[in-house]
Amino acid sequence: MSSPRIPKEPQNKVTVVLGAQWGDEGKGKVVDLLAMDADIVCRCQGGNNAGHTVVVDSVEYDFHLLPSGVLNKKAVSFIGNGVVIHIPGLFDEAEKNLKKGKGLQGWEERLKISDRAHIVFNFHQAVDGIQEQQRQQQEGKNLGTTKKGIGPAYSSKAARNGLRICDLVSNFKVFENKFRMLADHFLTMYSNLNIDIDSELEQLKKYADRLRPLVTDGVYFMHQALTGPSKKILVEGANAALLDIDFGTYPFVTSSNCTVGGVCTGLGVPPSYIGRVYGVVKAYTTRVGVGAFPTEQDNDIGEMLQSRGKEFGVTTGRRRRCGWLDLILVRYAHMVNGFSAIALTKLDILDTLPEIKVGVAYNIDGKPLPSFPANMDDLTRVSVDYKVLPGWCCSTEEARRFEDLPSQAQNYIQFIEDFLQVPVKWVGVGKSRESMIKLF
Repeated sequence: MSSPRIPKEPQNKVTVVLGAQWGDEGKGKVVDLLAMDADIVCRCQGGNNAGHTVVVDSVEYDFHLLPSGVLNKKAVSFIGNGVVIHIPGLFDEAEKNLKKGKGLQGWEERLKISDRAHIVFNFHQAVDGIQEQQRQQQEGKNLGTTKKGIGPAYSSKAARNGLRICDLVSNFKVFENKFRMLADHFLTMYSNLNIDIDSELEQLKKYADRLRPLVTDGVYFMHQALTGPSKKILVEGANAALLDIDFGTYPFVTSSNCTVGGVCTGLGVPPSYIGRVYGVVKAYTTRVGVGAFPTEQDNDIGEMLQSRGKEFGVTTGRRRRCGWLDLILVRYAHMVNGFSAIALTKLDILDTLPEIKVGVAYNIDGKPLPSFPANMDDLTRVSVDYKVLPGWCCSTEEARRFEDLPSQAQNYIQFIEDFLQVPVKWVGVGKSRESMIKLF
């Protein structure tokens, strides 16, 4: 028998995929690629404010709450305790994707949901809309939330009056009393809020029966997976580093930790079980909604990136703002997450440009900034130093190996690696999983 004093190496480590900019980097495609031979695919934070598009067999699936790996019929998909779940949204999402293709057939047999995950109610979504309206009236600017109730649900969680999945699937009478108290709390705070309490309770009671078989003790589930027989476990982060509640461009952020720490708290995974951490970086930069954006191109270049990249939000349909790749921002994301490697997506969108700029330094009042600023007033004032690289002016869409790319595209990738001191492991040159070129 081995001595308990000798530390044991973890049997299984989780592989993590995280957004390294402001979201919409193409995480779904990277997860779909890695999920093909995964045993478990997990979501650790966020809610249906996240949107991941995955194209399989020419069918485009849109996921918001379901892990992108749910398309792998051999894998278990797990929604962790750090996720906030709008239950009607979850089932609606499944129904819509079922109509698109065969990929989602049997999803309920392979989905597990943590009993500790918090619930987003319809009134949380209504409150989200009211809060945005109030910000617009009071300050003349809103946060640009998706109005999916994510912030109010996380507020309930922090205020310790939220309700969890375990409450819904146990004694419904007890759940009903707590639900009425929470609804009354919001009615007191917002005089113009309308809540049909009885109707929502009736809806939730029906969903409770469908949910019950999917609910599990998430901590025990993850522990068994990590310490049992050899398994490939993949974690899919929602949102992205610069939207993190602690490290993002506050207050224009989401309400959860979408950096690597959110994996530990959102799934119950000890830090020693974190394996490779892959950062997903778009070959240029986009941002949805309001907030500072130093490399934004509010001109023909931005229009071209928006149009060629079809830059519209998956969740809201909002037009994304576009600009040059900002490596100061990505380097900051790497400081927080410690990326093992990078997936560089949408390189093909740059195919028509004769020259390409990359943001490499920030200045304020002519003085260089040593790091990424916390203060958003400072971020709006920065001027950016750019490195100008030659474009390749030809299509990369047929490339399937690094050697197939034009030399200027290879140089662009190598410049990113050298600046960040992180290797690029995949390069995306199209929509399908086949268009992800693996470099090593």
